[in-house]
Parts: sequence; structure tokens; C-alpha cells
Amino acid sequence: MLFLLFLLVGAVAGVLAGLFGIGGGLIIVPVLVVTFAAQGVSESVLTHMAVATSLATIVLTSASSVREHHRHGAIDWSLVGVMTVGILAGTALGVTVIAGVPGHVLQSIIGVFALLVAAKMYFGIEPPGSGQRPGNAGLVGAGGVIGFASSWFGIGGGTLTVPYLTWMKVPMRHAVATSAACGIPIALTGAISNVVAGWNHADLPAWSSGFLYWPAIVGIGIASMPCARIGARLAHRLDQALLKKLFALLLLLVGLNFLLL
Repeated sequence: MLFLLFLLVGAVAGVLAGLFGIGGGLIIVPVLVVTFAAQGVSESVLTHMAVATSLATIVLTSASSVREHHRHGAIDWSLVGVMTVGILAGTALGVTVIAGVPGHVLQSIIGVFALLVAAKMYFGIEPPGSGQRPGNAGLVGAGGVIGFASSWFGIGGGTLTVPYLTWMKVPMRHAVATSAACGIPIALTGAISNVVAGWNHADLPAWSSGFLYWPAIVGIGIASMPCARIGARLAHRLDQALLKKLFALLLLLVGLNFLLL
């Protein structure tokens, strides 16, 4: 039954990743927190495990989504290449810092972040665009900030990368696709760093490597890969304005749940 839940979460996260370039982490993390708590996992590690496991699944989700977006020629690989330099450093640093944050504090931080993202998506808040591409130093710096924040929230960076790219006047379809590609180095670095950060922690359950929990990674990964391709196709067909409002309402509930736990 638990594995079926992981499959369901993976399906939903995969579709969302393809639609919005968000990696699905804002859905995966809350569900894993509840699931791990029900399994009796220690509160000292369950939130860190949820974030780390979410990042690991995004490796698969993003790869599948990127394949579909690349087929449509929507990814700006030059942007991805430069931003990845900052992403690698920022993500590794973020995991190092987060390892020392108590689980209940981390949950509150994630809850506030979910509420901010919900407000942004529902009201369509976007930064005024510059219309200019920053130099390489600016892109590396932006990648570092995005990687650092993503490592705290178990996301592929899309909720930060897409607004940043649209601020540069990158068309939305290309911004979503490029964001999905940036999610791969975020997720890979975050996953590896969390293995190191959580290695030999006394409260980890069986089937864990550091803070990564393999049954969830496998179950979510199996379902997320094909569903990410479906989401990427739908991104070119559906009314995303309505979908974003519905997703924003879901994030509102997620954020309130974390803050009221």
C-alpha cells in the first residue's frame, strides 16, 4: 500500500513538473513528511529525508521532462550551462547548512515558502522584466541563489528559475523548458550532498543512504518519468492560467498545514 502511494505521488509530481517546470517537489515533500511520520521515522530526520528524497526523485522527473521539451526545441542550453556553475556550488552549500537546522524549524520555513509561491502563482505576480541577459557573473550568481534555496525546499528550482528567466524576457514556454533542464544539476548535487550529510545518522530507517530513502525514490521515479512527458505535452495545449490558480490553492493548503502542524 505504501509503495502504491509513492507511485501516485510520482504520477502527480511528474505531470506538474512537465506543466510548470517545478520538479514536483512542493507536492512530494509534504506527502513524504506525513508518510515518514506515519512510518514512525524519527522527527530528527524525517523532514530532512523528505527534502533529500524529493531532490533525488527530481533527477528522474526533470530528465524525462527535459527530453520532451528538447524535442520541441524549447531549451536555451547556453543559459543552462552558465547557470549550472552557480547551481552546483549553491546547492552543495545549502545542503551543508540545512543539515544543522531542526526538523520543525525546517517545516515552518517550507510552509512560509509554499504560501509565498501560492500567492505568486494565484495573483500572477512577476518581476518587471529587464529584457536583457545578464553577464556570465550574474547568471552564475543567480544559479547559486536558486541552488541554495532549492536544496532547502526539495524542489528543482522552477519556482525561482522561471520568474528569473521571464524577468529576462525569455518567453514562458522556453523559460519552463530551460528551468526543467536546470533542475537536473540541482537535484543531482542535492541528492549526493544529502547522502554525505546524513551518512551513518543514528535515527535513519532501513533502506536509507544518508537522508535518501530508496523505496520512495523508486516508487515516485517509476511513475514520474512517463507522467512528466505527459505534463510537458499538456504544457503546449492547456490553459495554464487556470491551472496555476488551482495549483496555487493546493499550495495554500500545503503551507498552512506545515505552519499549523
